[in-house]
Amino acid sequence: MRDEDIKKIVDTYKGGKEIEKYSHKAALEEIAENGYNLNIPRYVDTFEEEEEIDIAKEQAEIDILEKRLQ
Repeated sequence: MRDEDIKKIVDTYKGGKEIEKYSHKAALEEIAENGYNLNIPRYVDTFEEEEEIDIAKEQAEIDILEKRLQ
């Protein structure tokens, strides 16, 4: 880990901050509801949607490259 990563973790913890997709301050009741499972994905949603791929455009680019290779 880089020094700045460690600093961010420590600052977040010490400040009790909640940062979307990074940290969550869970109450004991919430932890109990999760069976005392402290797995990060139970508390912090880090999912990010992937950019949609234009298949027709990509195929056209492949076709151009294949013609150039010939």
